Order: sequence, then C-alpha cells, then structure tokens
Amino acid sequence: MKKITLSILALAMVSASYAQPVNRSIKPKPGPAPEITLGKTESFTLANGMRVFVVENHKLPTINCSIQLDVKPELEGDMAGFADMMSELLMTGTTSRSKDKLNSEIDQMGAGLYVSSESIQAMGLKKYQDKIFELMADVAMNAVISQDELDKAKKKMLSGLETQKNEPDAMVDNVTSVVNYGVTHPYGQVATQETVKKISLERCNSYYKNYFRPNVAYMAIVGDVTAAEMKPIIEKHFGKWQKTNVVAVNYPAPATAPNKPTKVSFAPRTSAVQSVINVTYPIADLKPGMPDVIKARVTNTILGGGSQGRLFQNIREKHGWGYGSYSSLSEDDVCGNFTAELKCKNAVSDSALEALLNEMRIIRTEKVSDSTLQNTINYISGNFAIGLEDPKRIAQFAINTVRYNMPADYYKNYLKNLSAVTADDVLQTAQKYIRPDNANIVVAGSREEVGNKLARFSADGKLDYYDYSGKPITPTDVKAAPLGLTADDVYKKYVSAIGGDKALNSLKDIKVISTTELQGMALTVTIAKKSGMKLRQTVEADMGGKKMTFQKKVFDGTKGYQEAQGNRKDLEAEEIAETKQEADMQAELHDAMYGIKRTLKGMETIEGTDAYIIESIDAANKKTVEYFDQKSGLLVRQTKFEKDPQGNEVSQSTDMSDYREIPGTNGYKMPYFMSIPAGGMSLNLKVQTVEVNKNIPDTEFK
Repeated sequence: MKKITLSILALAMVSASYAQPVNRSIKPKPGPAPEITLGKTESFTLANGMRVFVVENHKLPTINCSIQLDVKPELEGDMAGFADMMSELLMTGTTSRSKDKLNSEIDQMGAGLYVSSESIQAMGLKKYQDKIFELMADVAMNAVISQDELDKAKKKMLSGLETQKNEPDAMVDNVTSVVNYGVTHPYGQVATQETVKKISLERCNSYYKNYFRPNVAYMAIVGDVTAAEMKPIIEKHFGKWQKTNVVAVNYPAPATAPNKPTKVSFAPRTSAVQSVINVTYPIADLKPGMPDVIKARVTNTILGGGSQGRLFQNIREKHGWGYGSYSSLSEDDVCGNFTAELKCKNAVSDSALEALLNEMRIIRTEKVSDSTLQNTINYISGNFAIGLEDPKRIAQFAINTVRYNMPADYYKNYLKNLSAVTADDVLQTAQKYIRPDNANIVVAGSREEVGNKLARFSADGKLDYYDYSGKPITPTDVKAAPLGLTADDVYKKYVSAIGGDKALNSLKDIKVISTTELQGMALTVTIAKKSGMKLRQTVEADMGGKKMTFQKKVFDGTKGYQEAQGNRKDLEAEEIAETKQEADMQAELHDAMYGIKRTLKGMETIEGTDAYIIESIDAANKKTVEYFDQKSGLLVRQTKFEKDPQGNEVSQSTDMSDYREIPGTNGYKMPYFMSIPAGGMSLNLKVQTVEVNKNIPDTEFK
C-alpha cells in the first residue's frame, strides 16, 4: 500500500511540472450569480383584509412581529408635526389599560412594543406570544389619546425644535424638504413651534381612526413559530379589528423637470465655522421594484455610497476638506430623491462643492472601469447576502413584493440582475438620475464667510435665504455700529445693566438651581460659587423620586475634578485656568486678569432686536462672540469657539433672556432662562431659586 501511495504522489508531481504557470496578475473572472433561496415564507389573509406573512426561524425561542400600514403620508398643514407624535401618543393607554399598566405588562415579559404613525412592532419570548399579540391588538384597535398626554408630547417636541434654530443638520434637512417638495407636499412640511402649538386632540384621534385599519395592514411574523400555529392566534386577537374605507390624500407632485435651473438655498447660521451642504432634488420616476432600482444602487455606490465612493475619496482622502462626503439615490412609492452631502470648513466650502459637482458630472460622461464596476457589484452582493441572514429581511421582502406589485421573483433573481449591470447601464442611469446642473444646493453656514463664494453655483447668481424651518427670509446684514462707539462702551453698559461694580462686588457666594428636560427626563442643574474662585456644578436626574448625579465639577480655587457616570478625572492646567474664570463672580470686572481683548464688530438683529456684536480673545487665544441688546445693554447670546479632538474649530451658542434682579445684591441681575444646544436637543434652563451670601461652607468645594 505504501508503494502505491508513493507512486501516485510521484505522478502528481510530474503532472504539476508540465502544467502551465499561473499568471497571478490576472484576476479570475466572476462566476455566474447564484439564484437566491429566500427560505420559506407562508402567508394568509384575515377576513378583515389584513395580510399576514410568517417566516420560521427556530434558532431561538423568540418572536418578532411588525404591522406596516400601507398609507400615503398625510398633509399636516398648519398642524405639521402631529404624525411624529403618534409614536408617543399611541402608547399612553387603551380603553382597558392605563399607560402604567400597559408599560408594566410589557416590562413583566421583558418584551418590547413600539409604535409609529405607520407601524406597530413587538418582540419577546415565544412563551409570551399570546400576550404580546394581545397588547399589539389592543394598541391597534383601542388606543386612547388624552389631552394631558398630548400637551406633554407637544411640550417635548417644542423643546426639541428650539435647538433647530441654530443646529446645522436640522436646518439643512428642513430647507431641503421645502425646496425639494414644496410646502403643499407632505414631504415638504416642516414642524415649527407655531404648528406644534396648534396640534389638536381631534386631529390626532382622526388620524388614528382613519389609518389604523386592517385592510391596509401587512403583518410580518418572524420567530420560533409556524403559520399553522399563528393563524388561530392572529384571528383571535385581530379578527375583530374593523376594516373601513381608508381615505387617500391627493397632493401635487413636486417639480422634477430636468430643465429646472440650479438654485442655492442658504440658511444663515450664527457664528458658523463650517458649512453643511446638500446637493439634492426629487425623483418622481424611481419606484420600488423597477428595473432601474438595481442599476441606480450600483451607480450611487460608485459615486458616494460609502467610504469607497468617489465623493469620499476626493473630498476627504485626496484633499482633506471634510470628514467625508456621501450620496444616496432613493426610490420611493410617493417620490424619491437624490442627495449628496458634505461638511467642510468655511475656507474650502466653494472648493469642496465644486469637487462634488464635478464628480457628479464625471459619472455622467465617463464609463466606469470594469474593475470598479465589479468591485461595486461584489460589495453590494456581499451586503445583500449578509442581510439574508436576518429572517426579518425575508419577511420584509415578502411584504414588499405584494405591497409594491413587484415581480414574484424580484428578490430571488436579485444577484443575477445585479451581476448583469454593465458600464453602459451605469452611464445611462447616471445620465438619467444624476443632475448636477438641475439641483437644489442647500447650505447652512456663515453668510459672511461663505455666502458670496457660493452664489456663483446658482443659475441666477443669487442666494435664496431661509430660516431654520425652511421659511423664506430676507436676512439682515451686519450693520456698522454708531460712529465713535467702542467695545469698551458696549461692555461698560452691560456691566451697568446687570448692577454695576457695586452689585457685582457685593457677591460673596451664590447658589443657582435650574431645571430642564432632556428627552422627557427631568434634570436639575445646580451651580454654587464662592469668593476665592470656588465652584461646584452638578447635573442630576430624577429617577423615580431618586436623584442620580450625571455630571459633577468641583473646584476649590486651586485644584479640582470632573466626574461623569462614575468616572472621575482631575482638572489639568488648562482646565484649571478656564475654571478660575468660570468661578469668578466678578469676572466681568477682571479683563486684565484673563487677558481679554474686545473688538466691536458691528450690529445684527437677534430675535427681532438690534444687538451689538463683540468679539473677545482671551490670554489662551480662545474666541467668544457676544451679542448685547442695543436698548437694554444686556447679553442675549454668547457663542464660544473651541477645538474638537481632531483640532477643528467648533462653536456652541447660548441664548439668554428673562433677566431679573436678585434681592439682597444691590441690584445684581441675571438671566432666568437660557437655551443651550445639547446633542441634537435643546436644554432650556429655567432658574427656580437663587440664594446669595448664605456663607456656603468650604466643604462643598472639596
């Protein structure tokens, strides 16, 4: 046996010696795309019209169920924003369950139940499946919205909208919606403080009663179940859900003509150090399931579908003009869109925008290489294959096929159709859907530093101005200050307005307690200061009657520390220098101590009132821009500029109002309301109590 084995090995070696050498510089050609096996999806329809799709997945004893409502978005009009509230309002109780009881039953199972204006989703252990479906059905059929809960939701949304006034991403999104679709289209409606205040209980209940109906509902069930097992359970809980004629809303299609001239829509942002830019337009003729969808995905992936896209490689990797640049080419059964976005410093905003538009032109005029095309197809194929590991994706495919009247084998042949995309297809698709010369260019940024540079990209050479919510505005120019007025004059008036030297010097210690809400959580902010530059700051949350400290900063005049979520860090030299000025109750009188130099930059209108603009630079070369009301002399806005961890300049603005005199201070005044952007939300701090000269013990600052 050993001899035979050796002979076979020798023969193999001889054969190999006569084989043709392999040229490893030539990539092997891809094989034929496989036909996708999507797995078993069973479906049935209830008598009330609800379509149910079941995908078995017995790996874990869990169940995941979602109900999707096939409804067109509604025109919200002067109550824009109410649809976004439905996710909160529909979880505030039913005819048989209070809000607390509903949440308690969900928590007891360790389950999840979530609602939006167009869906209900639940997940949990299989052993609780009957209860899970009971709760879903109760919310679908019997939700009760109260005026009290509506008022709470409105208050929460109003708080969130406050930060959009100077938050660049929100500003660009809002203006993009308006200029792409128009205010008479549901995709062009933007919630504002005015529209939210008008939202009525009747309108919310009307939406729920009209659209939450079984005959427009698709249910997907994924988990350790079978269709035979599910059918009687679904009929038991959802069979009584009454169908009705769902009212469809008609609205005009947005202007998508390819000969529409490019316009630059500009949202001025106070003290912006970077520009946020969208190149965008609506696309009415790209619907789910159309043959162009796969070609469009390939085309967009090459242009800007990720870090391998041309936009990212050009703007970030080649030039270093921004963190990145991406694009999307989205199909939609109502109206899709194209959007290419970038964020860059003021100085290179025009150059980066020019590069983005040039990449859009190149993909329209030059064929992509075979290697680029194949790499892109491989990338999309890989993502598609990974997605198939999620049974919920299979259920979604089944719903999409029925909902959008797609070919029955659309997903089965997805990879086959993807691999058939050619360089000619990409070129033709780009020429059809990529329109650099017929776009809406939307910018949020510094009008003074960027506006004039970007006007040339508009077909008429002009900028259209919008506020944060997409309303057209006529911006106010920075005006020259009165002749002979200096920064010192303005600042002296401010010091006088808050009480003057006598009032400031009367402060020996002060403790201010303010409250705010962040995403529905009640926060208490306490700031205590004492002579000797002592400081203590805490941010606490009310967790069911128990106070939990989220952040703390303590400084004894020489050393100190910061603490967040249990992690403590001693203050370093630079932080100590900053904290000393922060703790100084008479800081307004100590310019020389901190090396502050002020310059009067002119005048600007803030919230309808003229304000003097003062730019100050301290000894550490940190810049602050402050706005002082022309009439009262009071500080109404302060913008601080700092460096982020990457060394880029960032800014944060705080608006101040409701100044009140503090008793026992010889006339000292301070703002009782401050609005501070925080992580996409707005912290609206309201002062509750102020105590002065109560001899706060030094132990509070240890």
